[in-house]
Amino acid sequence: MKQIDLMYRTMTAELGQRLLDASFSADFPVEGRFVGVNNKGRKYWYFDQPPEGEGYRQQRRYVGPADDPEIDKRVEDFKAIKDDAKARRKFVSTLVREAGLPEPDRFTGDVVEALANAGIFRLRACLVGSVAFSTHLGVRLPAASFQTADADFAQDYAISAEVGDSLPPILEILKGLDPTFRPVMHRSGSLRVTGFINRSGYKVEFLTGNRGPDDHMDKLADMPALGGASAEPLRFLDFLIYEPIRAVMLHKSGISVIVPAPERYAIHKLIVASRRVVDTLGSAKRDKDLRRAVLLFEALDVANRLYELSDALHEAWERGEAWRSAIKTGIGYMSRADRAKTEALFKELGVDPFKEDR
Repeated sequence: MKQIDLMYRTMTAELGQRLLDASFSADFPVEGRFVGVNNKGRKYWYFDQPPEGEGYRQQRRYVGPADDPEIDKRVEDFKAIKDDAKARRKFVSTLVREAGLPEPDRFTGDVVEALANAGIFRLRACLVGSVAFSTHLGVRLPAASFQTADADFAQDYAISAEVGDSLPPILEILKGLDPTFRPVMHRSGSLRVTGFINRSGYKVEFLTGNRGPDDHMDKLADMPALGGASAEPLRFLDFLIYEPIRAVMLHKSGISVIVPAPERYAIHKLIVASRRVVDTLGSAKRDKDLRRAVLLFEALDVANRLYELSDALHEAWERGEAWRSAIKTGIGYMSRADRAKTEALFKELGVDPFKEDR
């Protein structure tokens, strides 16, 4: 595994900045204005858009926290932002064809683009799962590692409840791509919807964290910002989506996305692997989880970012016995070679998972 050349890493960073600029250009016309609003001691930016005609009221939309330096900078100079889609397409083509970085399949890219344009990342949702895996680190990862037939999005419940804004109806957005999309009935029998599926079996699902008892797992969470969709609460997800990062999806002229930090993604995959149901399908998913964790451990090493992995590992390890047990169980499911490498890496980072067992 090798990190891509500095030239391509610089190009990726430049593309990410241009995408952020372009997203503001599309979302916030110069006729409007940004307004700072204080809430619980923290400042947030909102955008006031003038009425579109007689009888219409001014619209206010949530933008994001004022202490995000990227957002704050764009608020200051958004009037000068230009959309340079043609140039960005050349960036994407170069990064895919010459640098060998992964691109999503066309339909996945279209799904993420449609939801991004609707504002899902502006409302601080996070792209998770296989699609997010392909955006990490600027390291060439095996293409088979992120093939998928679904797109998963996660949002913290408190954020969804407090932003005071919402996506358009999710089903309408998806039907604009494929009219065969329909809601998926949840296994609990709830009338609330956390996922959608099309005729070919492609799924779009919404998740949130659960820090309460396990009997809350099938009690779906209402998410006011998600355009009528609810979310399925999952254990350990709060760790995954804490302090996510901006990344670039190499689709068309590029998509600015929010994804989990790679070090958290790696640890989370290790934990999730420990909780897979032991059957044929569960074992296959567990092996896939573990392979991704190992690949990201290696990628973080190649990218000289083991200090970030160390911080995430120690945070998870200190969260309690259930977390430590899940980490140890996940490592125990690895192949002998991967287990040896992972144990050696964790010891180097100051955590010896099986010290008490010997």
